Amino acid sequence: MNWQQAVERTVTGLGYDLVECERGLRGLLCVYIDRMPGVVYPTGPSEFVTVEDCEQVTRQLQRVLEVEGCDYERLEVSSPGLDRPLKRLADFVRFEGLEIDLTLKVIFQGRKKYRGVLRVADDDPATGLELVFPDGKESQVLGFVLEEVREARLVPVVDFKGRSRRDAAAGGVTQESGDHEE
Repeated sequence: MNWQQAVERTVTGLGYDLVECERGLRGLLCVYIDRMPGVVYPTGPSEFVTVEDCEQVTRQLQRVLEVEGCDYERLEVSSPGLDRPLKRLADFVRFEGLEIDLTLKVIFQGRKKYRGVLRVADDDPATGLELVFPDGKESQVLGFVLEEVREARLVPVVDFKGRSRRDAAAGGVTQESGDHEE
């Protein structure tokens, strides 16, 4: 088994989504994990990856990589960040309705980069990905398939009032429990 298979098996076995894993300079092994919706984690409730999640995955990966004889100098486990990359079709389906930055491999209508709201066709997501983006006073729809994508990332939503990604994208407002003074 190679190091990538060992990492994927371990991360998914712990109930996390493996977003990316890569080798860096001087033996650095970087692993990016995300929490899956609907999964209850022993490290506590949170929509986002916590330090405890990273510690748990790091400890398990260290054991597995040693047993498998995988060579690395340093291991770094972290969240994918607020601008999480979308790599697989399952990522696009999971984050439907959110705003993304999309870069195509080939220029289409004079540009490669688009920003808009991600839509997925119910009948076949593999052929039914769309990006709804403003173009002047009207919205345009760009249909695309995964093979045409060079890079796609969530547009970061920074909100210090505690709203979730999906609530912020939908323009919804959530009520925090308890009163907080600032």
